Amino acid sequence: MKIGSALKTIAALAVTLAASAILPASSAQAAESHLQQILERGAVRVGVLGAFKPWSFPSPDGSMQGIEVDLAQSVADALGVKLEPVVVTSANRMQFLQQGKIDVIIGGMYDTTERRKAVGIIEPAYWTSGPTLLAKEGVIKDWKDIADKPVCAKQGVYYNKLVETEYHAKVVAFTGNTEGKEALRSGKCIAWVYDDASIMADLASGEWKGYEMPVSVLFDNPWAAAVPVAEVDKALGVFMAGMAYRWQASGKLVELEKKWKVKPSQWIAEQHKKAEWDTSYLKGGN
Repeated sequence: MKIGSALKTIAALAVTLAASAILPASSAQAAESHLQQILERGAVRVGVLGAFKPWSFPSPDGSMQGIEVDLAQSVADALGVKLEPVVVTSANRMQFLQQGKIDVIIGGMYDTTERRKAVGIIEPAYWTSGPTLLAKEGVIKDWKDIADKPVCAKQGVYYNKLVETEYHAKVVAFTGNTEGKEALRSGKCIAWVYDDASIMADLASGEWKGYEMPVSVLFDNPWAAAVPVAEVDKALGVFMAGMAYRWQASGKLVELEKKWKVKPSQWIAEQHKKAEWDTSYLKGGN
């Protein structure tokens, strides 16, 4: 039996067992139907952001590509179904999930208390991001290098104060990202402080040659996949949690960093080390 077919069978069995063990017969079919519907439909609809390079963005032929599209494809492969990427935005992705337009979100979404009330956040997280710097190559080697120097930032971003108090930078805040980054280009500041996911997208665009992200993030904000909130502890949620764990344990996320030329994340390396299964005992035989 092929792996995809085997997992499909296992997933279907998980649905049946979960329902029969926990729910009354009259409500079991409706409650467990989401994963079963995916299997019967022969396709899983995964919400991905449409212009979030290198995580999800259109290829020249119009199909979607990127890190999160590869993760979505691994979900489809494990279930033995077709992947249907659905382009969402940060404003409508949770509504699409609640309305049943998509089955899963894998779309650069932070794990927050408010979002946990609206959607079923999958643990473990698969990525993370946090505040860091964009600067000309060779100018900055350490956060301490911004002391007493102007640093461009976006107005209202909560970590601007941290950069001022902890690293003694002179923050010059702008109303929008475009204005702030253009001020960096024109030499009005030594660096642009912002989320590393956005900075990596800028660097991947090819429009920032000669610039780099020279320092590690100050702290991590986990990104999580999500399922409908009612599904998080049922078959679909349990299956997605298994996928997220395997992404960490197998080193798939490390591979995707290399494939899409993303600066290696210390957080991803640490999660992989924690989750990696020690199989050295297998070498002894018996």
